[in-house]
Amino acid sequence: MINFLRILFSVLFVWMCYVVITTSLNSNLFNNWNYLGGIPWMRATLWDFYTNVTVIFIWLCCKENKLYMKIIWLILLVTLGSIASCAYVLIQLFKLKPGEGLKGLFSKQNG
Repeated sequence: MINFLRILFSVLFVWMCYVVITTSLNSNLFNNWNYLGGIPWMRATLWDFYTNVTVIFIWLCCKENKLYMKIIWLILLVTLGSIASCAYVLIQLFKLKPGEGLKGLFSKQNG
C-alpha cells in the first residue's frame, strides 16, 4: 500500500506541476483576476481550496514539532496548493521505515 501511495502522489505531484506551469505560460492569473473573481464558481473554488489548506495544515501541525517548519509549510500550502500537499505527503511516505503502515503516515510525529 505504501509503495502504491508513493507512486500515486508522485504522479499527482508531477501532473499538478505540469498543469500549473503550462497554464501559467498561457494565461496570466493577475491579468484575469477581475473577470475570474466575478464568477461564483471561482469564489466557491477558492473557498474549497482554502478549506482544504486548513485541513491539511491542521494535520501537518500535529506532525511537525518545530514552529518554523509549520510556518514554511503553511506558506507553501497557500502559495502552491496541491503541489505542496503532494510534496508533504511524499516526504512523509518516504520517511516511513520498512513495516510502518498508514498509521505511521498519519500519526508519527517529526522531530
